[in-house]
Amino acid sequence: MGKEIPNDFFETKLNEAKVHFERALDCKHTDFDDLYPYMIEHPQFFWYKRYVAWSELLTVVKLCKELDMAWEEQFTEQQVDYINKRVMSSKVLDYWFETNDSREHVG
Repeated sequence: MGKEIPNDFFETKLNEAKVHFERALDCKHTDFDDLYPYMIEHPQFFWYKRYVAWSELLTVVKLCKELDMAWEEQFTEQQVDYINKRVMSSKVLDYWFETNDSREHVG
């Protein structure tokens, strides 16, 4: 049969997908830049980059759910809500890094 999957395999993949998405949000370098260097010239580049990273994150979360593995611990409550809604809205893009503390300090 196949190889045994280490216990932390999906935890690691989930963290990698989270970091990838957050780097895309921050317009930092990701693998996507290397795969499609010609896209950098296009105005929609960062939208595509974020979409790809979001899709990857949702895919890893879906696998974790199907395997009954905990995944929520790596995210804030608000981020878990965004992921469960699955739609990458402007709210996700604008408030992904927001915490309850930072929201209370506004206004």
